[in-house]
Amino acid sequence: MIRTNSGTIRAAVSAMALAIGFAASAGAQEQLTVRLDFSPWGVHAGMHLAQHMGWFEEAGLNVEVQDGRGSGNTLQLVNAGRVDVGQVQLGLLGAAREEGAKVTSFAGFQRKTDLCILVDKDSEVAQIADLKGKSLVVFAASPWAAYINDFLAAGGLDEGDAEVLFVDPAALWGTYTAGRADGLMSTIGSAIPVAEASRPSKCLMLDLADLYFPSYGLIASEDTIADRGADLAKLVAVQQRAWAEIKENPQAGVEAILAMRPDAKLNPDVLRAQIQLTVDYFDTPATEGHPIGWQAEADWAQALAGMEKIGLIASGWTATDYFTNDLVE
Repeated sequence: MIRTNSGTIRAAVSAMALAIGFAASAGAQEQLTVRLDFSPWGVHAGMHLAQHMGWFEEAGLNVEVQDGRGSGNTLQLVNAGRVDVGQVQLGLLGAAREEGAKVTSFAGFQRKTDLCILVDKDSEVAQIADLKGKSLVVFAASPWAAYINDFLAAGGLDEGDAEVLFVDPAALWGTYTAGRADGLMSTIGSAIPVAEASRPSKCLMLDLADLYFPSYGLIASEDTIADRGADLAKLVAVQQRAWAEIKENPQAGVEAILAMRPDAKLNPDVLRAQIQLTVDYFDTPATEGHPIGWQAEADWAQALAGMEKIGLIASGWTATDYFTNDLVE
């Protein structure tokens, strides 16, 4: 569990916010590396908008935004000290800390469970039990992998009632869009907009099984949070500014991603839909009315109860082992 002096950090954050006011920094800029989860998609809009508009520099930060190779890989790099900050699916912290990782979430932006199973939009599949006899495609390192059996069991299905196909991540979409699987395990924000062009889909959400998974936010090692809390607080403040703008004007996020990743050949309509779904999944009842990035102990406790139930973590962990709000104003 991370140990910090909350009063000291909060005082420092408040003083910092008053001092910078998003005005140009007169001193040297602090270097930060931020590793994203995958290649560019809508959930990255906050980072790209801040970089495109020069808001990091205004806050006294020189931020290198790197594309990633999966949330799990990014988490490993953060834990190893090879990057300062990761933007990942926060629910992965459960197993990671169980295995000894010293990584903590210091801001959670997309706080509602977004893991889902895509099926044809006009399919009669409407509940978990309807997946009987269906084939479902997923990749082995997906957050979904640990939840599959318990999700199906919540619908009264035994192992084998649905066929689960594990494929390489590169083959995931091709398997689904070619019709070689009835369902695709992914996240609603990333998947639904991409599927629209080739196989319009709807979603069965993980929480149908009373299982919950905190989604995208920022992580750092415990040492980095302790040693560089003021820099991380600036990063959070800039991201709050960026996402507040995007909530009002999603097109700003689209244009920023296209500008910062011009060679990625991205579809602006897909990006716009991904951004909107990201924003739609920002809040849970427990986070309503709180600042962007603030995490609720109740949400984490609910997620951890499910992780214990499926055997992903042992008993004894508490919600505050996984997150801190000390850097969120």
